[in-house]
This record gives sequence, structure tokens and C-alpha cells, in this order.
Amino acid sequence: MDDELDKKDTEPVGGPHPHAGFETVSLLLEGGTGDMKAGGFQVMTAGSGIVHTETIDKAARMRMLQLWVNLPKKDRQATPRLQDLPPEHVPVLNENGVLIKLYSGSLAGISSPVQNYVPMIVADITMQPDTEAVLQVPANFNTLLYIIGGEVTAGDDQLREGQAAWLDIYAEDTLSDLKLKTGKTGARFVMYAGKPVGESIVSHGPFIADSKEDIMRLYQEYRQGKMGHISDVAPEQKIMW
Repeated sequence: MDDELDKKDTEPVGGPHPHAGFETVSLLLEGGTGDMKAGGFQVMTAGSGIVHTETIDKAARMRMLQLWVNLPKKDRQATPRLQDLPPEHVPVLNENGVLIKLYSGSLAGISSPVQNYVPMIVADITMQPDTEAVLQVPANFNTLLYIIGGEVTAGDDQLREGQAAWLDIYAEDTLSDLKLKTGKTGARFVMYAGKPVGESIVSHGPFIADSKEDIMRLYQEYRQGKMGHISDVAPEQKIMW
């Protein structure tokens, strides 16, 4: 999801709502919301069920990318957790015309401290004009490139701003070379890569579960006020990297 907001008034928008069974993975490209500022990254593990609030009550301009990541069945009831990685603590590699800001996983010799239930790479990558690079990504990961600006050639395909491209996925547990090249404009793109869970799910509204009965149970818990708010989780479940 690529959300852009250009709010001119102070009328509140958004509000509290529940999630369960997955994680929200948020990268703020522009502006600010709550305690997050541009370049910040947040992973909220909804797990067994949690309520969170996204209310904006002032004039604001922002752009946020958000991905929902299913939890494996064994971790679907995990204790809710919040991880924040502010921009000043994001691992960075800047060499040979390629700038990598790594938010999750390991790439190009650098690693993020963010903890994952599902192996996952999230990187904001900027390539200068007329630059070539080879990135090694796990061949058995689902890998997506989302172009934020400029143009980049990945393999034999030229990608432009606003386009998304999925890489081929293989069964082998090895690294695969991703060849990248820019022209006169350079490029900026976000890479998402994750190891497929390969398990069946039931999805309805804000919940991921194992069965329809689980979905009904989650709705009942929410309506009865049995789900806590993410702001009230134990201190050890709030991690600021």
C-alpha cells in the first residue's frame, strides 16, 4: 500500500481499530505521523490481537508504504509487539553510486537489528545516474521492487516510477544475483523480499486466522473490549532500535 496524504485542515481522521494474526510493516517516506518521522520504520506484530490508533488531527503532508506480513501458524498467537527504527539508526551502505538504507534483514554486507518472525528484507535503495550494481538476494524469497522515482533496469526489464516488479522465485536455498543499471535519471526504489510461509490462512477484514471460527472469536474479543491497546503492551514489547 502506497498512502499519500495532503491534509489541509484540523478535522480528525482515522481512529482505533483492531488487527490479529499478522504484522504491519510501515516505511514513512515523507512527513511525520505520531512518533515517526520521514525515513522511519515500524513493525507492529498484531499476533494474538491488538488495537492501535492512527488519528491525524492537524494539517499534514505524508507518504507511507505499508506491507502486511502473515505470521506463520506457530507464531500467529504471538504476544503483540512494537518495533521502531528511527532514521538516524538505520544501517546505511553508500558506495559506488549506490545508497542502501536497510530496515530489515541482511543485504550487501549490512544487517538491520529489527526482529522478524518471517525472514524479510526491506531496503530503500537510491542509485546515481549511469550506475551498475549487483545485489545478492535469496533465490527462494518472494522479492518485489517498487519504483519511487527515476528508471532502473532490473535484469532485462526497464522499470519506471510507480511500477512494481516481482522477481522470479526458485526452490533453491541459495543467493541469486540481481543485476541493476540506471540511465541518465538515476533511480530510487524499495525492495521487499520475504521467505514464503506456505501455509493456508483465513482472512477477513483486519484479521488473519486459521479458521472461520477463529475469525468469529477475534471479532467477539474485540467487541467485548478484551483486546488491549498497543500503547499499553509491556515495556519489553516496545523496542526502539
